[in-house]
Amino acid sequence: MTISSSLNAGVSGLNVIASRLATISDNIANSATYGYKRETADFQSMVLNGVGGSYSAGGVRVSTHREIDRPGPLITTDNPTDLAVSGRGMIPVTTVAAIGGSSGPLPTLLVTTGSFRPDANGILRTDGGLALLGWPANPDGTIPSFPNDTFDGLKPVHIGQNQFAGDPTTKVSLGVNLPATETRAGSPGTPQDLSVEYFDNLGTSETLKITFNPIIPATGESNQWNMVVEDSASGGAVIGEYNITFDSSRTNGGSISSVNVISGGPYDPVTGQIQLQVAGGGMTLGIGAPGSRDGLTQLSGSFAPVSVVKDGSPVGNLTSVEIDANGNMSAIYDVGFTRRIYQIPLVDVPNPNGLITHNNQTYQISPQSGPFFLWKAGDGPVGELVGFAREESTTDIAGELTQLIQTQRAYSSNAKIIQTVDQMLQETTNIKR
Repeated sequence: MTISSSLNAGVSGLNVIASRLATISDNIANSATYGYKRETADFQSMVLNGVGGSYSAGGVRVSTHREIDRPGPLITTDNPTDLAVSGRGMIPVTTVAAIGGSSGPLPTLLVTTGSFRPDANGILRTDGGLALLGWPANPDGTIPSFPNDTFDGLKPVHIGQNQFAGDPTTKVSLGVNLPATETRAGSPGTPQDLSVEYFDNLGTSETLKITFNPIIPATGESNQWNMVVEDSASGGAVIGEYNITFDSSRTNGGSISSVNVISGGPYDPVTGQIQLQVAGGGMTLGIGAPGSRDGLTQLSGSFAPVSVVKDGSPVGNLTSVEIDANGNMSAIYDVGFTRRIYQIPLVDVPNPNGLITHNNQTYQISPQSGPFFLWKAGDGPVGELVGFAREESTTDIAGELTQLIQTQRAYSSNAKIIQTVDQMLQETTNIKR
């Protein structure tokens, strides 16, 4: 029995060492595979209780596992949609074959890196047939509130090349100095005109004509102006008229003292903004808060439009996309404006090494991995999402070659055990003769 157990132990040793050799072979073969996670083989002894004080060799068994939670080094690339995770978390993807199939939820897989490029349909995908998933943004660039414990809100990321879009103007801020000398008694009372271009909901250029009319007193100085706002998109109609009084004190001289609404939208003294209604909808016109030097001022004798700050732009053609550290994907248009179109979340599980491994360095949720949760990149336990980057293989060639030599020696030693047991059994057979 003892001799036979030695033979079985040698055979089990050959089997488990063959498994270790297979993992080493896989690791070396994938040393240049992006996102590859090293496979390891662990040995555990088996103990058999002997009878009457004799000892029986139990042998050895093997268990293999992939080091999914071990990060590989990141390298830079020239593609903005080459993605990698710096830290914990994984990128959700699906198979291109599943898109356009059934109307149910798409099968979701996880990767730690991927080179995504738009296909003929504008879907961001890898050469291996994996499509990037993300939360789609609203038309104004905001991300709706999606549940974080389900994949149902994720959609394939679609980039419409040669897509046109406009960015309507919703905010205008004025930095204008009005001449104080124009509000004195006897001054000519010359109106000061200012034209501000803005873009409507269709990207068409329109104009706000703003006229500042000084109020001339009989004596002294009024420090008052009448501001009239006209909208070209409304046929030149007056959409707001305001009486503005400026402070003449030693401490706040030249700043706005008060604003009286004659017609049009209200003035908020806290923010210093007027709510206008142009033909296409609401627009805020910032003229400054009382006591503030930002906005309209009345100083010296010159009319000086120092700055006009506004948002919006004409219709532009989408030229590229970029992803920031928080997973926000923004479309960049040739006229200079950007708009968030997706947010790519990162998926975290309690036990990444418990994920089910599939081809193309993809992984799937399992009972061993634990429940998943979708995080905004850079929040909670997950790391940042890095564009222009790929994650390299975690294989260490020098370490694998060292283990290869050790494995070869261990295999030869176990083979020697079998050879020795065979000789002993032959001697036992010869005794009977």
